[in-house]
Amino acid sequence: MEVDFEAKPLRIKRSARRRALRFVTFLAPNLFRFYAFLADHLGKGLGCEARLVVGARYEQLCSSCDVAVVCGLPYVESTNLPNPPVEPLAAPVLRGDRYDERPIYFSDVVVQRGSRFRSFADLRGCTWAYNESHSQSGYGITRYHLARMGETHGYFGRMVEAGFHERALEMVCSGAADAAAIDSHVLAVALRDRPELRCQLRIIDTLGPSTIQPVVAARRLPTPVKMKLRRSLLELEHDPRARPFLDQALVRRFVPVTDASYDDIRHMLNHAQMVDR
Repeated sequence: MEVDFEAKPLRIKRSARRRALRFVTFLAPNLFRFYAFLADHLGKGLGCEARLVVGARYEQLCSSCDVAVVCGLPYVESTNLPNPPVEPLAAPVLRGDRYDERPIYFSDVVVQRGSRFRSFADLRGCTWAYNESHSQSGYGITRYHLARMGETHGYFGRMVEAGFHERALEMVCSGAADAAAIDSHVLAVALRDRPELRCQLRIIDTLGPSTIQPVVAARRLPTPVKMKLRRSLLELEHDPRARPFLDQALVRRFVPVTDASYDDIRHMLNHAQMVDR
């Protein structure tokens, strides 16, 4: 399996020629090894090479991916296009009682451990770090939460785009930002891999849940191929070779999801947009 930024997308044809499965990840770097495993696993299931691509822009969903892992918010936004480019196949169920055996995750609001802030309600006027504006966990759900509070403009004193969740965590730890909402999956992995963070950070509130990020497939792929990709994901929990990768990523298994599974995020987006008008 290769990591490639310019591989040509898969075209399934009745041909002896084997082509590469282009797997694009738009998600957190600290789970990159897991996405590399998924790409390799799905490629082998189709009998072809897999090439893992780090997504640089969401337009790649329309032009150059065969399979992708993408946040629920840009997925929902993509369904508003005249010809939605992708469809959800499956999503992970995370390890932990808080997930209730469902494909959901949360946004944990973190501050420095010694901070005066005790809840989201204390954060008026603070410096808020978010990963990027198409992130449900870092931005979309915060926007929805503020809309429900009736706080649509000027609640935070300053907002800083960090680029990704781990950078937002660093900004909070260093004092460059007062608070941030972090994907609970990303945070759990970060706290496990960097235990010193437990002495530096404190969770003061939790937003959500939201339906967790899906694995999506390009709509242009033939239906039998998409069915095989979905089946490969759903059967992972029974594959002993996959278990170490699932455990390392704090994933129990994958379950099927559909477009309707993301109606919660669609509702949050629509509500925030209506309040902003």
